[in-house]
Amino acid sequence: MKLLPSWLREFVDVPADDQALARDLTRAGINIEGISCEREHTVFEAEITTNRPDAMNHYGVAREAAAIYDAELKALSAEAPPSSAAAGPGRVRIEIQDAEGCARYTARIIRGIRIGPSPEHIRRRLELLGSSSISNIVDASNYTLQEMGHPTHAFDLDRLAGGRILVRRARKGETLKTLDGVERKLEPEDVVIADAEKPVALAGIMGGSNSMITPETRNVLVESAWFDPAPVRRTARRLGMHTDASHRFERGADWGGTALACARVAKLIVETGGGELDGDEIDVVARQVGGATVKLWESEIRRILGGAITDPEVPRILQRLGFAVKVNLDESASYAVKVPTWRLDVEQQIDLIEELARIYGYDRFPDTLPSFAGAVVELPAAKADSVARSTLLALGYSETISMSFISAEAARQFSAAGLAVVQNPVNDEASAMRTSLVPGMLAMLERNLNRGNATARLFEMGHVFELIGDRTDERPMLCIGATGDAMPQSVHQPARPYSFFDLKGDIEALLGRFELGRVECELPDSSSPAGWLQPGRSARIVADGAALGQFGEVRPGALPELKMRQAVYVAELNLQRLYERGLRKIRFQEPSRYPAIERDFSFIFPPSVHFNEVRSAIDAVRIPELRGFAPIEIFRGGAITAGAYSLLLRATFQSNERTLRDQDVADWSVQITAALEKLGGTLRSQ
Repeated sequence: MKLLPSWLREFVDVPADDQALARDLTRAGINIEGISCEREHTVFEAEITTNRPDAMNHYGVAREAAAIYDAELKALSAEAPPSSAAAGPGRVRIEIQDAEGCARYTARIIRGIRIGPSPEHIRRRLELLGSSSISNIVDASNYTLQEMGHPTHAFDLDRLAGGRILVRRARKGETLKTLDGVERKLEPEDVVIADAEKPVALAGIMGGSNSMITPETRNVLVESAWFDPAPVRRTARRLGMHTDASHRFERGADWGGTALACARVAKLIVETGGGELDGDEIDVVARQVGGATVKLWESEIRRILGGAITDPEVPRILQRLGFAVKVNLDESASYAVKVPTWRLDVEQQIDLIEELARIYGYDRFPDTLPSFAGAVVELPAAKADSVARSTLLALGYSETISMSFISAEAARQFSAAGLAVVQNPVNDEASAMRTSLVPGMLAMLERNLNRGNATARLFEMGHVFELIGDRTDERPMLCIGATGDAMPQSVHQPARPYSFFDLKGDIEALLGRFELGRVECELPDSSSPAGWLQPGRSARIVADGAALGQFGEVRPGALPELKMRQAVYVAELNLQRLYERGLRKIRFQEPSRYPAIERDFSFIFPPSVHFNEVRSAIDAVRIPELRGFAPIEIFRGGAITAGAYSLLLRATFQSNERTLRDQDVADWSVQITAALEKLGGTLRSQ
């Protein structure tokens, strides 16, 4: 938000220039991110954290400056112009029917006003802060919001039916056309402000066009209320609305500031638009909010901060910030601190200690190391994580981190797991906890491609989440993504694109670091949710009969919103299942002193036979001297029957005890041939 240091100085005498003021506010937690000059006026660009709605205005920041410089904060005047008559029966009656949604509602009535432009100084300040001047009535509300931070609203009194204001929940089927011209369909959970017949405003968000201020308006009702953050946030999110008012109410407005804000707006309206107040303020309180008393111990201040703050400083800082402090109330605590209604973020002793530290100055405490007893406890999967990470880094991949939230559509598309949806998402594109790491990986690859990085190799190790009943389960996963060239172009050779087999080889290198038995690559199960993989260029990884994951080329159009014009390869592995096998132990085996013998077998197989079946058949023969068995060449076409293929296999035999004889190899060759013929293979003539 924008702040005018000249406006701050109207409330407190700051003994520093604008640059020093910005620096000191930043040190105290009011982060001034930029300073600019507009029309000879200095403007601060401030980043106020969501827990500090009290500082989202000039008076709130001036209060911070008063505490920093130990200066007097000038009080905001709550005096309104004299009213024309005492309030009597028959005037507007206010009723809060939803005490949970609205804790307090304050109103003033002004009659005989004139709609026109605001004075120059009000227009100038609003424009410097990025707001447009609309009219003297609307500007009065916006000006007060910038001044003291409490949202207000002005209704055309003559357009309120029945002389009543009701704060209630919306009824089923009700609608309201808001000031932005959009017809809103209301739900029973929405808190609305209504007259005797209809809703006239969405509480804490925006007024309705049926009671808006127009050039013909002569009588107004100014309202200032306190609405509970939860229903305001729910309604604003559901309707996709974000206003200055909802921004404050969602974070917690000042329950005690309604009367002051109402009086300030009424004063500005009378000064700029004429008219006079009709009766005194109408203040309806449904329940008390804030104002708790918290006990504070000097010993805890010293323990938490690592140093003592002198006794006069503690009450001085807290009182400058608006807290009421009783010193040495009893032996149970050093201070009894009453929290002001505008500080809903302060609930316990540690919050008060934080307030003391940031104003006193973190740099004034000595640097000390925290005491430590015990030993460092390594997490169970720490070593396995380190091995997996170092292996992938050595293979040329870079580690990345993506958000744990993705869109619900992507979560359903990339996993069949139960979906955990966030009740209050940051936005619609991050409304579900991720069920797969693949959407985040694809988004990161797209980001690289769109920024001219045509070759990228990335991996991410993170958790995915699955909703099981009313419980959310999480498990560690690994995602690998690559696109571009596996071998760059050089003067010796052209570039070689990254392929399915590059990814397969890297996965095998990673799995080789773990204590796995037999690792196989199988065709994806037809019931698998991996519809994002390209058929014929993808596989499942199975180790000792348990599925570890899947990998392959991403099917074009898997995520329509991603624009990638080159092949992308992705793998996703279940680290929990992988880590259960443990890391591979280093073993030494003395090499044989006897020579090895190789024999080749050329077989024709039908298309239904895959190499996994071939290898399983050879393993079942159980020849101890068989040290290796690998495919050498595959051939299709020519004299081979259509659909079938010819496979050249090479077997390596070696013994640790003696030199093998030709008869031994011949006997084993007969067994191998018989096993492959059972699969439907036909030995080719030599």
